[in-house]
Amino acid sequence: MACVPEKPEEETRLPPGQYVPRGQPVVHYGRVPGFRRETWRFQVFGATASGRVHDFSWEEFSSLPTATVVADFHCVTKFSIMGNEWSGVPTSALLERVPPAPGVRHVMVWAEYGYSANLRLSDFDRPTTLFATHLDENRLSPERGYPVRIVVPHLYAWKSVKWVRAVEYLTEDRRGFWEDRGYHNVADPWKEQRYSYQEDPGDGPP
Repeated sequence: MACVPEKPEEETRLPPGQYVPRGQPVVHYGRVPGFRRETWRFQVFGATASGRVHDFSWEEFSSLPTATVVADFHCVTKFSIMGNEWSGVPTSALLERVPPAPGVRHVMVWAEYGYSANLRLSDFDRPTTLFATHLDENRLSPERGYPVRIVVPHLYAWKSVKWVRAVEYLTEDRRGFWEDRGYHNVADPWKEQRYSYQEDPGDGPP
């Protein structure tokens, strides 16, 4: 009886339609912003439990608890970078510091130049979701999101917004930048949720 070799572990972790490229491609929309430590601010606003806007300086944000996550990275353009080690502030630390109001079910993550991506609160509040400041033990390079990006490894990578500046708590879902331009509202790579025409009822706002 012939033995059928097992697939390499990396291959079994690939969502459908994805491939592992040579190197580590970098994809982003628009120009790379600069960073000024003394003027940089991170805000949490919208439906906060306190009803107030919470503002963090770079020093205050950097003092939040940190965590490390090893996770794969799946770009909607079909490449996947496997086994990345991300370090930064877990979203759970932010939710604990600035709790959302009881009716919050979604968040909007805002970045430089008005770029945004919406997430279900259940996707935002996962152990593997964090605001990364380091990749593979090195501080993020500017083109990879320095000084901070959100990493949501279980969704397509356009949800992993670079150059994050704010989180808005939402009681009703609202489409972000790419979602408003024809990309799927949920973005699960294992279901190949790439485009909005694939959405089922309830996947996105009316």
